[in-house]
Amino acid sequence: MTPRDDADRNGSRWSDLDRPPLNATALRRGLVRAGGLWREVEVVQRTGSTNSDLVARAADGRAAEGAVLIAEEQSAARGRLDRRWTAPARSGLFFSVLLTPAEVPVARWGWLPLLTGVAVATGLSRAAGVDTALKWPNDLLVTVGGAERKAGGILAERAGPHGVVIGVGINVTLRAAELPVPGAGSLLLADAISTDRDTLLRAVLRSLEEWYGRWRAAGGDPGPSRLQEAYAAGCATLGRTVRAQLPGDRALTGEAVAVDGDGRLVLATEDGVREPVGAGDIVHLRPA
Repeated sequence: MTPRDDADRNGSRWSDLDRPPLNATALRRGLVRAGGLWREVEVVQRTGSTNSDLVARAADGRAAEGAVLIAEEQSAARGRLDRRWTAPARSGLFFSVLLTPAEVPVARWGWLPLLTGVAVATGLSRAAGVDTALKWPNDLLVTVGGAERKAGGILAERAGPHGVVIGVGINVTLRAAELPVPGAGSLLLADAISTDRDTLLRAVLRSLEEWYGRWRAAGGDPGPSRLQEAYAAGCATLGRTVRAQLPGDRALTGEAVAVDGDGRLVLATEDGVREPVGAGDIVHLRPA
């Protein structure tokens, strides 16, 4: 057995030198500050789901707003509709944050995953030089070889009556042979100028702190906070003909014409009706 084989068998943090571990100390030093949102930044080597872990911690009082939990690898990561999502260890950013927007009406909390999408796209644009588009409601898209690919996703879960846990998964250094499905992508394959995960994570969390603070100061109103405007500007779904697979096995096809004040996608159907969609799977049927 070679030293490399032995390292892989024992789970050495240096078993893939192209994918060094996150520097937890440097992340805390760069993100945790007096008066800031982020109060605790923890990196674990492996867990089932950072979202599940943070929801459980919030439920029994072991986590407060501003807690950030990051995993180098997840064995039971979940997307929307309880879909499973896997990636090699240290190949991406897999993290969850706990937010408790007490001053924002609960009716506006549905904007939090959309806000996170705007923040992630903004942070990646700054740090990775990659144009990241948003597919309503929670997918992060990049362009690989002229084709639109999913490079990440966002999952929001309630954490008791006062909190929301937002989970983010971003494919950073996945190679073509490692992609889980044909429509997947990564920042590496999208020709990012940087795939340093420490740098990317700091940029994303700083952007999330900025957007969350702006939205919270506006009482969660997506207009004055300019969140609605920013989301529409970065949303690749708008202007396309799409099929919405709705609860109850109902499907709706139409042009995505707007994101309304409640964060719903508004479809204009062939019979002239405009119908808002608040939940469902969206399939892009043609380019904008």
